[in-house]
Amino acid sequence: MDLFHVLAGFGFFSLVLIALIVFVENGILFPFLPGDSLVFAGAIIAAAIGVHWSVVAGVAGAAAILGGEVGFTLGRRYGRQLFRSDARVLKRRYLVETERFFARWGAFAIVLARFVPIVRTYVAPAAGMSAMTRAAFTRWNIVSGVVWAGVLGLSGFLLGSIPWVAANIEWIMLGIVVVTVAPVAVTAVLGSRRGRRSARVESGS
Repeated sequence: MDLFHVLAGFGFFSLVLIALIVFVENGILFPFLPGDSLVFAGAIIAAAIGVHWSVVAGVAGAAAILGGEVGFTLGRRYGRQLFRSDARVLKRRYLVETERFFARWGAFAIVLARFVPIVRTYVAPAAGMSAMTRAAFTRWNIVSGVVWAGVLGLSGFLLGSIPWVAANIEWIMLGIVVVTVAPVAVTAVLGSRRGRRSARVESGS
């Protein structure tokens, strides 16, 4: 899907599309959505749809923050029963990987997770299942939403003025996806190798 032209085709209503997708990705536990690319592309076409790039960033940031609050509430209220090993989307292994990420980085994981697809979807429920208070989560959730949207929005605005970037926007979108997904892929591969190694050790003992 060519996000650049899709957003341009929606015009001013592309802000609604960005807000909806960012909210769902951060709040309703559906991780396979192009939140990063949408905000970046939205900032590039902001002038064409009659808004400043900061409006795009503001809308995306607000949606991400609201989504995080919803995710935290789901985690606190329903806990691990939402996740199953055989589920298509709410896989237990995604939650386990996110909990490890959260345990390693503490509260700052909420900020870091915004920039990592899949992890950013599950870090709010993981925080809700932890001993973190709502006030502490909300504080870091706001910081992370503002930083994430601000970085992507400003990057889109600055890079979008470069002719080469504007002419190769599809490749830029692909690059964003690859860079942001790479940490998740590496973690999954390493985890799979550790699992096979442990299985071999147990079978041989």
